[in-house]
Amino acid sequence: MRTMQVARQAGVNAQTLRYYERRGLLPDPPRTGRGYRDYGPEVVRRVRFVKHAQELGFSLAEIDVLLHLADGGPESCDAARALAERKVADLNAKIGALQAMQASLGRLIATCASPPEERVCPLLDSLQT
Repeated sequence: MRTMQVARQAGVNAQTLRYYERRGLLPDPPRTGRGYRDYGPEVVRRVRFVKHAQELGFSLAEIDVLLHLADGGPESCDAARALAERKVADLNAKIGALQAMQASLGRLIATCASPPEERVCPLLDSLQT
């Protein structure tokens, strides 16, 4: 399968395929006599795996680990679960930080209720300190 065929079936562009190759997420494909990449059908599944993992928030480094685990045996499930649990903990920490930022911004927005004739904007002033 040529690059554009794989890209189309996997829902990515050709540059993404080449990037995944450079990152080691995809094996180097054999080449045709004219030098074109000649991918096997398993590459489409692998690219979809990478995209689904990205949608869940995994980094490419984490996805590399997941790909190796997917190629392993039943003990790989425990390692994949541990990685997913760490990801959930990271997400919870980020959610907490975002909620704190939201609360801080809400308090700053509330200071904007000052009369418009006051030239000092409390929100902008607080950002400068």
